[in-house]
Amino acid sequence: MTDDAALPTLAELEAAAALIAPHVPPTPQYRWPLLEARLGTWCVVKHENHTPVGAFKVRGGLVYLDMLRRTQGAVAGIVSATRGNHGQSLGFAAARHGVRACVVVPRGNAAEKNAAMRALGVELLEIGDDFQDAVEAADAIAVERGWHRMPSFHRALVAGVGTYALELLRAEPSIERCYVPIGLGSGACGVLAAKAALGHPVDVVGVVSAHAPAYARSLASGRPESHPVATVLADGMACRTPVPEALHHLRALHHVVEVTDDEVADAMRALVSDTHNLAEGAGAASFAAAMQERATLAGRRVAVILCGGNVDRAVAAQVLAAR
Repeated sequence: MTDDAALPTLAELEAAAALIAPHVPPTPQYRWPLLEARLGTWCVVKHENHTPVGAFKVRGGLVYLDMLRRTQGAVAGIVSATRGNHGQSLGFAAARHGVRACVVVPRGNAAEKNAAMRALGVELLEIGDDFQDAVEAADAIAVERGWHRMPSFHRALVAGVGTYALELLRAEPSIERCYVPIGLGSGACGVLAAKAALGHPVDVVGVVSAHAPAYARSLASGRPESHPVATVLADGMACRTPVPEALHHLRALHHVVEVTDDEVADAMRALVSDTHNLAEGAGAASFAAAMQERATLAGRRVAVILCGGNVDRAVAAQVLAAR
């Protein structure tokens, strides 16, 4: 395995943190008594919903664009595919580097995420029925325009988003288990990178949607497997086809938990009731997984990643109104 394919080192994570700091202050990690009572054990929430774009992805965009500027100089523009948070990260970083940015989303994507990307100066195109269709369209647009095709998974992105795990494990070194959602894998790989860099013994548990189980199936079989996506709530985890490089690193996970949309909705309601923080589906998934496994967690020190709070108002209202 080459150095480029390895997880970021401690020096790289710290360099990424220094690069990010002027734009994104360290996010808090809080213990919430009501949430702990619900889970039945010590629990800290890492609030990545408190970044300037409401999600953890902003960290990766800043590091990737800096890397691109240093290694390739000026580029005509950047194009990528997303369900929302990656696109906001791209727009946030591109604006700070004076680079044009185009993002492709599938039709029917969250309206408020689309609006947020446009507000950041992104050219937004709605193409295809799911994320994989958007990926293929972004590939074609990059070739047609001669623009740089920014991936959704890359070592520089992992270094960027891994800085939240560095903050968390240094602030709360007694954590024994950390639940982290898996979309395309940068966030979970970032936690694994910080664990390895710090030599921390934390068990890292990946969380996927039961309605988008491609990563869970692939990790179980040991090879990439595509799977249809049916989740209507956890769009940030709506992955049809795993990234092989991410899959390689995710073999280091302690285990993987699959959560249903109903469990995610319950977790969204719990987070609002107990912490007054609104979570998008993927942002609530880690707490949903902890709740699913709460019978095994008594006496353990647990962390959950609230990776984003960008949920459309209509969806949030529907979820919160349900019993």
